[in-house]
Amino acid sequence: MGDPKKQRKKYEKPLIPWDERRIENDRSIMQNYGLKRKEEILKMESFLRELRRRAREAAAETTEKNKEELLGKCRKMGLIGDEDDISQILRIDLRDVLDKRLQTIVSKIDGVGTVNQARQLVIHGHVKVGDRVMKSPSFLVPKKLEDKVSVDEKLLIGE
Repeated sequence: MGDPKKQRKKYEKPLIPWDERRIENDRSIMQNYGLKRKEEILKMESFLRELRRRAREAAAETTEKNKEELLGKCRKMGLIGDEDDISQILRIDLRDVLDKRLQTIVSKIDGVGTVNQARQLVIHGHVKVGDRVMKSPSFLVPKKLEDKVSVDEKLLIGE
């Protein structure tokens, strides 16, 4: 079996930790998307940074394999359209990625009051994606499963 894999951070800290504009921007994002800590924003920023880096490298290469693989991944996630090219990946915004989180998608379902209530429903195991119960609010929902997100009917407001 071997030793377990060493845990590593999935994000990088900002170079200027006390940047007032960044702090205000993070605060508004945390309120709008119901995030609990700035670490969640940093993880999504790192995910987006890695996606952009891969897009730049794929655009510079002559082989089509990496381009198609990256485009397929972004299309599957619903971050770009079916007809978009590699340059469209560079235009993906942090809010586009945050809109794909399970917590945000659950908050848009009728009967769910707020994004904080959506987070609670997800963590307590009342949300299904397809036929699987998901307990991670940061799960990035693929495009084909967006319409298969369901909440336990007994827990919805006003029903």
